[in-house]
Amino acid sequence: MVAEPPRLLLINTGGTISMAPGPRGLEPCPGLLESAVRARLGADDGLDCHSFMPLLDSADMGPGHWNRILDRIDAHPGQPVLLTHGTDTMAYTGAVLDRALLGSGRSVVMCGAMAPLGVDGVAERTLDLALMLSRAPDSGVRLAFGGRCLPAAGLVKQHSNALDAFRTIPQAPIKAPARRRFDNRRLAVLTLSPGLTAEALEAQLAPLDGAVLRLYGAGTTPTDPAFHRVIDRAIRAGMRLRAVSQCMLGGLAPGTYAAGDMLWAAGVENGGTETPETALVELWLG
Repeated sequence: MVAEPPRLLLINTGGTISMAPGPRGLEPCPGLLESAVRARLGADDGLDCHSFMPLLDSADMGPGHWNRILDRIDAHPGQPVLLTHGTDTMAYTGAVLDRALLGSGRSVVMCGAMAPLGVDGVAERTLDLALMLSRAPDSGVRLAFGGRCLPAAGLVKQHSNALDAFRTIPQAPIKAPARRRFDNRRLAVLTLSPGLTAEALEAQLAPLDGAVLRLYGAGTTPTDPAFHRVIDRAIRAGMRLRAVSQCMLGGLAPGTYAAGDMLWAAGVENGGTETPETALVELWLG
């Protein structure tokens, strides 16, 4: 007797792939994506659908939505998952699912598109690829995009409109997360730039409970003592600060330059080769 394939769980959060032309331009179109998926499944293929209402522009994606996605996945044990999502925060959600589902054995395929269904055929081909991957026995979190399958760990959106907009930056092995859901801590990614004063950095940190600091190169910062005092006071007050490089590749190398020594002495965490998206999720779940 041949076992029936597991039912597919479709989680449609929104994004361009779920939009259609309207009087003001592209806008969410409830039911469009679900119909496209059903049309591609066989008569005996089971499908469970969960669609966000309203459908989101991914710029509005946040911790509460990530919890909702994880809760829905947990409510359908053993089922492969197809998650449709906008591209702007796809890398963040990829880091979320890669981290929060570590060790679960679940298969999640994410997909999105730079143009909606019915425009140039790219969204249709992406959906076909995502469905093919969802039927494979592989576990883990992957992205179907631009005709390629990419691991969700280390995803970076490197182009604002190209069909192959994403790449993956190799990440160090991770350990099981301390928690698998997101709380209401106020966390953010802050970027150092020439001319950023100590007062400006302090003002950015003031409303936060923690932050990812995007440093220069291998891990340098301004040598202004006032800048260093802001970092030291924040950590002494209990704030977690995790550092990553502004460079896409290479990561941090503590000890290379004296201009970064203060960070590690104060207790800033070394994110190594982590992307900012990965480091932010690490602050929440680590």
